[in-house]
Amino acid sequence: MSKGLKTTIVILAVMVVAGLITLPGLRRAMQRLQSVPKTDEQARREVMQEPISTPTDVQVQAQMYWLSASSPGSLEATAIQLPLSADRVERSKQLLIALIAKAPSAESRTLPAEASLLAFYLQPDGTAIADFSDEISSTMPSGILSEQLAVQSITQTLGANVSGIRQLKILIHGQEAETLAGHLDLYGLFPVASVAQSTTAPFTPATPSGPDPFAKPTASTH
Repeated sequence: MSKGLKTTIVILAVMVVAGLITLPGLRRAMQRLQSVPKTDEQARREVMQEPISTPTDVQVQAQMYWLSASSPGSLEATAIQLPLSADRVERSKQLLIALIAKAPSAESRTLPAEASLLAFYLQPDGTAIADFSDEISSTMPSGILSEQLAVQSITQTLGANVSGIRQLKILIHGQEAETLAGHLDLYGLFPVASVAQSTTAPFTPATPSGPDPFAKPTASTH
């Protein structure tokens, strides 16, 4: 056996031994990385974007409001089959997640695909509070019309499928925001036409009066 071949065999043997020694350490390091606890934000977003299922879910034909293909700059109702809960809070979450995730096409989308619903509350007086991730603002096409249509798609979808919601407050990452994406004022409340009323009412934010109706949500957050 030549001297060069012996040297090569020795080097390979040393590399194999070194690999066997370091492998357990690498495995433990990977396990530690995988076990790093997620932030509350990460965990909440992952949970909220998973399809929500409750014992009272029933397949229904939900009316969803996305951008119209035939009438630019307006919304149209699209009927899709969704499993919806009898609980109004869970039902609202399911609808808003579907509004983001199930848009028929990129052109019909009203809310950014990157956005996610973080939380939803419903107060006894019919005030709903929807808390979205930062992406609803940062990746929203800036412009008064696109911002109006985004909010209107939320209110009309809720109004067409959930009873008892009178008005909507939108939060971004748990905080009150000045505007949605630079134009639409988010300080007010947006009216929600109930399922018994027309959902084509003019788009005009309601003006808050009296005590702050969204300071401390008391309804179940589920």
